[in-house]
Amino acid sequence: MKIIQITDTHLVPPGHELHGLDPQARLTACIADIRAHHSDATLCIHTGDLAHKGEIESYRLLRDCLSDLPIPIHFMVGNHDDRSNLREVFPDVATDPSGFIQTVLDVPAGRLILLDTQEHKEKHGSFCDRRAAWLAEQLKACRDKPVYIFMHHPPFKIGIPSVDRIRLLSGADLFAETIAPYSNIKHLFMGHIHRPVAGSWRNIPISMFRGTNHQVPFDLEHELPMPRSHEPPAYGVIFLNADSVLIHYHDFLDQTAFVA
Repeated sequence: MKIIQITDTHLVPPGHELHGLDPQARLTACIADIRAHHSDATLCIHTGDLAHKGEIESYRLLRDCLSDLPIPIHFMVGNHDDRSNLREVFPDVATDPSGFIQTVLDVPAGRLILLDTQEHKEKHGSFCDRRAAWLAEQLKACRDKPVYIFMHHPPFKIGIPSVDRIRLLSGADLFAETIAPYSNIKHLFMGHIHRPVAGSWRNIPISMFRGTNHQVPFDLEHELPMPRSHEPPAYGVIFLNADSVLIHYHDFLDQTAFVA
């Protein structure tokens, strides 16, 4: 089963740039690449920071850009998003009974759980008792299935001070306690970091991706101000197999490939 992960598009209103780049042009190129090479994917998951300031105009632009995406897409929210504005433009976005933008997708490969880790008007993430109860319910319902969790904020440090200070700060231990009883969690997929990062946390494999606009450089020293870079944007091509999880970090603007 093939799925696509897009993250951190940071759209701004039409005609504007962000950090010297055009988020709309880059997202359009990303979607064109998916359309050309991965229209056979089952679905696409956007792991948050859809819009840079959560404006209605940016979500309307997102809706227009996605009109060419040939596969279903499911939205998550990041710290830059506005839940109310997102729901106004995308009224069908999935929410739980508490109003968090999170859901489960039962697919042939298992259960995909999309978590809402946004803390309103804060850059760091949050995981509260209501979200913990919801997540526990989803995990209890599928003990016999592989589970793949998607979330915007990582619940641990990655060694880059500028982003470690805005990780999942509130409720990280609660999140760890909630998932600890379950051995069927196969992978954690995250956004927020704007870097290709892979490894494991509490014996669970993890991965993070570059955004489609600007990136965070590999800077292990500086915390503030947050450094940014024009490293290549990317999206993820993920294969969920019976005996493996394979993740490809695809730099979709790279045009250097050739046949010798």
